[in-house]
Amino acid sequence: MLLAGLKVVEMSTWIAGPGAAMILGEWGADVIKVEGPEGDAIRRFYPDTAEMPGNPIFSMENRGKRAVALDVYSPPGRAALIEILKGADVFITNLRPGALARTRLDYASLKDELPALIYAVVTGFGLEGDEADRPAFDLTGFWTRTGIAASTIPPDQEPFTCRPGFGDHVTALATVSGIMAAVYERQTTGKGRLVEASLLRAGVYALGWDTSIHLRHGESITAQPRSERPGVASGYFRTADDRYVCVAPRGPACVPAVFRGLGLSHLLEDPATAPPYADLATARKVRGLVDAAFATLTLEEAGAMLTDGDLIWAPMSTLDDVVVDPQIRAAGCFVATPDNFGGAFEAPATPIRFPGLDIEPRRPAPGLGQHTREVLQEAGLPPEMVETLAREAEAREVAYAPLQR
Repeated sequence: MLLAGLKVVEMSTWIAGPGAAMILGEWGADVIKVEGPEGDAIRRFYPDTAEMPGNPIFSMENRGKRAVALDVYSPPGRAALIEILKGADVFITNLRPGALARTRLDYASLKDELPALIYAVVTGFGLEGDEADRPAFDLTGFWTRTGIAASTIPPDQEPFTCRPGFGDHVTALATVSGIMAAVYERQTTGKGRLVEASLLRAGVYALGWDTSIHLRHGESITAQPRSERPGVASGYFRTADDRYVCVAPRGPACVPAVFRGLGLSHLLEDPATAPPYADLATARKVRGLVDAAFATLTLEEAGAMLTDGDLIWAPMSTLDDVVVDPQIRAAGCFVATPDNFGGAFEAPATPIRFPGLDIEPRRPAPGLGQHTREVLQEAGLPPEMVETLAREAEAREVAYAPLQR
C-alpha cells in the first residue's frame, strides 16, 4: 500500500477532518479515530444495526479506521492520548482552537514534546483573526461566507444551500495535500510542522476563477437569470423527454456547430441572427429558437448530435442515473465497503485512482470505542490503566436515537 507504515491519529467530528483521515487510511495508513464517550455526531444518521447494516454517512468518512473512546478533557484521558501520539506520524483534529488550547492539545502545547509530529488542524475560519474560534459548517464557512453562494445563485432566485458535505470534502482534499507535503518535508528535516486547513480558505480557492478577476479588475461575475445571459448555446436545455442537457462551448466556433447540429444553419446566414450578439434582445430571440430545437430531440438524440459535433456536453444526471452510469463505473467511482455484520455495500471511492493498485476499504467503519483496549495496549499503557480508561468511556457512552431526516 502507498502509505503503509504511516500512523495517523484523528480526533475530529462530522466530515472535513474525518474525511481527510479516511483518504489516508484508504491509501494504506493506520488510522486511529479518537472520540469522546458521546461519539461522533454523524453516528446518529442512519445508525448501523443488524436490521440495516452499513451506516452510509459515518462509513463514508470513517471506514477502515480503528476507534478509541477517551475523555481527553480529563487528565488521564489526555495523558493516554499523548502516549498514542508518541507513536504517530500525523495528528488530525477539527476541535475549535479554544477547546484545544484549554486542554493543552493545541500545536503550541505539543510541538516541543512531539517534535516529529505533523499536526493538521481543520477549522472554519483559520487560526488567526477575531473569528478564529467561531463554529462553522461548510454551509456557512465554505458556501456562504466565501462568495460561492452569491456567485452561484442568480439574484432572482431565493438562496439555496449547498448539499451536505460539499465544501467539507473539498477541505478534506486540501488537508490531505497539506499533510502529504509535510510528510515529504519531514523526510529531509526530521521535523513535523503545523498544517492549517480551513473551510474559508478552501472556499476562496474553489471560487478562485471569479475571485481572482475581482481582485485584479474589480469585476464581480455572478450567475444571472437565464434571460439576462448573452450566451445562446450554453447552459441547460430541456429535451423532448423532459430531461436537461448541459452544453459548454469552448470557443466561438462551437456556437455555429450547435446551430448546424440543430438544423438552424440559416441563423448563421442572416446578419440579424448570426453571432456575436450586440444586444440581449437578439440573444433572447436566438436562444428561444435554440430552446425550441432542443425541445424536439430526446436526451439521447441531443447527446448524439453534440458528440458528433465534438462539443462539450453532459446530461443532467439524477442519482438514479449516476449509480448505473457505465462511465462512472468504468472510472472506479464506487467501492465495496464492508459493514460490521459480515456484508458489504457500495459507497463513493476516494477521488484518486492509482492504476495497478487495488485501493479499497480494509475494514468497516468502527463501532464507538471498538478498539480502545487494543490501541491503548499498543501505546504501552499499563494494563490496569487500559482497563480503567476503557470502562470509564464505556460507562459514559450515549445511545443516541436516530435523527429525523
